[in-house]
Order: sequence, then C-alpha cells, then structure tokens
Amino acid sequence: MALIASRIIIIMGVSSSGKSTVGQAIARRLHAPFLDGDGYHPEANVEKMRAGIPLTDEDRWPWLERLAQALHEAAEPKGVAVGACSALRRVYRDYLTDKAGEPILFVHLAGSREVIAERMAKRKHEYMPTSLLDSQFATLEPPDPATENVLVVPVTDSVDRITQTVTRSLEHLKAFKRWQ
Repeated sequence: MALIASRIIIIMGVSSSGKSTVGQAIARRLHAPFLDGDGYHPEANVEKMRAGIPLTDEDRWPWLERLAQALHEAAEPKGVAVGACSALRRVYRDYLTDKAGEPILFVHLAGSREVIAERMAKRKHEYMPTSLLDSQFATLEPPDPATENVLVVPVTDSVDRITQTVTRSLEHLKAFKRWQ
C-alpha cells in the first residue's frame, strides 16, 4: 500500500525502541509539535505499570482517545503533528485513526527482543520496568505495510538516519519546505 498523506505521524513500537527520541527529532526537523503519549496516561495506568502490571484494553481506550484528539488539535496550526505511542496492536492503531478523525502515518521502530532488552537495561524509565518487556512483545502485532499506513524502520539505524528516512517519505509536506 502506498503511504497515505497524513498530518499526524505517530512513532510506535515497544518500550525502549526510541519512540520519544525519534519523535522529537522528527518534530524538530518538521518544525512541528511533539506529543509524548506517556503524558496522556491517567494516573491509574501509570501506577499499574509502575507496579509491573500490564495494562488491559479497558485501561488503554481512554488514553488512546485523549492522545488522538490532542494530536488532531496540535496538527491544526501547522498542518502537522508528531506523537509517540506504543500502538502495539492493530486495533489500537485503528482506534487512534478513528478518534483523530483523519489518516495517521505510523512509523514502526522495529527491533528484536534482544536489542530492545539491551536498550531497556541501559535506561531508567519512570514507570516501565524491564519485567514488562515480554508482555510488550506478546502484545505487539507488527503493522503490515500492505494493509496499514505504516513505514517500518529498524531501531538499529541512527536517530538521524531514521529522521531522514521518515521526512523523505513525507512528499505531501515538502511543499512547506520545513526541513529543506
């Protein structure tokens, strides 16, 4: 499937794949707002994760809806917004798109469990313990470029290379000459 022109770009993947770092770099390159999905979790979700308890779908729906609406609103002034969200299952990606009311380009930071575990061990996350990594991979339904609006990039690429790959794919935004 060819990429669908989208004002909203969500960097997705399991914990420690680099969603926030990559999302911020892309947002800077596009001169666009960046919204980190972690900031839209209700406190109850944060406490569950901090305790090492995986979230349920019931926990996720209100969070995903708030993030989708915020991204839609953030895209209004500049014509583009970038977000970071795990979006691990297809139903979550479809729900985000539905609640945003417009197409979303998902950028999947794809990596092996071993690479992600090594990254996770090197960082300290406020509420995502390494014990949740297996549940992240168990939940992950890798997006299908044949049927979803997704660009898959390897987590082993540098942030700069990923940023270049993503911005080069955004033909519909080049008219703004944001990064040229």
